[in-house]
Amino acid sequence: MDNNSLAHSRYNCTYHIVFIPKYRRKVMFGELRKDVGEILGKVCRMEGVTIIKAATLPDHVHMYVSIPPKLSVSKAVGLIKGKSALMIFDRHPEYREKGNRHFWARGYYCETVGNVNEETIKKYIQEQYERDRMEH
Repeated sequence: MDNNSLAHSRYNCTYHIVFIPKYRRKVMFGELRKDVGEILGKVCRMEGVTIIKAATLPDHVHMYVSIPPKLSVSKAVGLIKGKSALMIFDRHPEYREKGNRHFWARGYYCETVGNVNEETIKKYIQEQYERDRMEH
């Protein structure tokens, strides 16, 4: 991946991030799955995060992203999960429990991805997506 740039810096900060719905519910099928993917893309664009590769599976999301150095990984993930949950509830109010505005579980998995790992991560995400399609 080419280096990205901000006003006074060039960077290549890429991460593999995985997070799950609350209680690891297997809920992301059909229309919701499509909407979750679209919403995550929209939120990432709003926050300056570039999605390189992503897959929405029934009980988790894989994202290979580039996050600008002015934004910490924890801040980026918090914004993505927080804003996307509100947008998901707007489109799918049936997933909002009374008084509970949490769609995503607390926490996430994150690993840095260097140029050496990039193809491995892309291949892994694609294989996860294809395996899920074959199972359902």
